[in-house]
Amino acid sequence: MTSETAQRPDVKAALTTAAHPLRIGLTGGIGSGKSTVAAMLAELGAEVVDADALSRACTAAGGSAIGPIRLAFGDAFITADGALNRDRMRALVFSDPSAKARLEAIIHPLVRAEIDRRIAACGADAIVLDLPLLVESQTWRQRCDRIWVVDCTPETQIRRVMARNGWPRAQVQAVMAQQASRAKRLAAAHAVIDNDGIDLPTLRERVRQLWEQRALPL
Repeated sequence: MTSETAQRPDVKAALTTAAHPLRIGLTGGIGSGKSTVAAMLAELGAEVVDADALSRACTAAGGSAIGPIRLAFGDAFITADGALNRDRMRALVFSDPSAKARLEAIIHPLVRAEIDRRIAACGADAIVLDLPLLVESQTWRQRCDRIWVVDCTPETQIRRVMARNGWPRAQVQAVMAQQASRAKRLAAAHAVIDNDGIDLPTLRERVRQLWEQRALPL
């Protein structure tokens, strides 16, 4: 935050009277550039908690989710080194919504507990929660004071993911179909970071301005 912004009474009040750090939920569809924005916020000094990274940690070898996953789905979904067999599980959850729900019922409470622990331990005035499923989950929305959405057109999402992952168009569209729609994300947003047709310096400046204004009243 700039010294000018920090000296504003409304900003200082928002930062000093909160019972917890300002919880900013950062989200966006696949290919939107959410991870890039999260990295930029970290460069600006934000404490960023990556829900996907926490999910990967609890499904890695020896992770806290491995035992419950083995019980729920069987040994076939655990690799020889004791981690989640991601390819096999991905194929199952895409074809069986009930399997997706069962997997999320195991992983999401573990991730929420770790996020809550990090919020409680945070010594900064704000914490950024990088939450891919923020809009899809009422629970996540209730845990955030602000929702920031990284936005671009669906066609831009498809083009970026095809170039990045080497996926065919149909595969990208299948993933997008399981995520909240662009309209739902925008409807939930307190702030939108437009990441369409711009270069990285322009995006970085937009992120910087929003970060400096984080404590202003809605």
